[in-house]
Amino acid sequence: MEPKRYRHNDSIILKPLPPEERAEVEVVRGPNIVPFPLFDPLPESYEAKVLIKLGDNVSTDDILPAGNRVLPFRSNIPRISDFVLERMDRRFSQRCRESGGGIIAAGDNYGQGSSREHAAIAPRYLGIRIKAAKSFARIHRANLINFGVLPLVFADPSDYPALEQGQTLAFTDLRKAVETSDEIVGVVKESGRGFRLLVSLSTRERESVLEGGLLNRIRKERGCAGRARGRTGENRNRR
Repeated sequence: MEPKRYRHNDSIILKPLPPEERAEVEVVRGPNIVPFPLFDPLPESYEAKVLIKLGDNVSTDDILPAGNRVLPFRSNIPRISDFVLERMDRRFSQRCRESGGGIIAAGDNYGQGSSREHAAIAPRYLGIRIKAAKSFARIHRANLINFGVLPLVFADPSDYPALEQGQTLAFTDLRKAVETSDEIVGVVKESGRGFRLLVSLSTRERESVLEGGLLNRIRKERGCAGRARGRTGENRNRR
């Protein structure tokens, strides 16, 4: 039988401040806790180098290793991004920064393994906007979309061997293709060869990629995109 009244003590619970006062309170963070980065929307067109070409079954642990050397920086995206793909190429993060980002090419089942979101966030922070693969692991594909990385699948898997690291791929009308099409062509500037790539996204996934990620899409839907960008990722709350 339920009691008529539950005894409780809410004296230790601090009630939220009024919104106008709440906005003036700043969270005090340690030096290893960095505000989450803001990601820009997908550009109208895109041109970038293939910064690395990977094989099949690349795991999220390959993309961003775990362990006590890396995981202490989970709350520091700029720092943890230094470890992206270091097992395959120790200069990868440096090359990303030097080029301002780019494209990753891969074989089958890219992103298998754990569901760690940082394997999508950290490459996106380095400027990776497109990943072209023969196929993607399901959860990693979802994480890429949530953080504004466009996952493209080779329409003809036999095209994969012909795409090489260092080539520059150009995508014209990229936003329009993501909005309306199931296929896009990336053209290699050095040779003029085109690669047909599939845009296999639901309507909501397309919206997330176009806005630069799920968080941006939600901000836009709630009418607070401008305010969020104006704060440059600053998070305020009660101490």
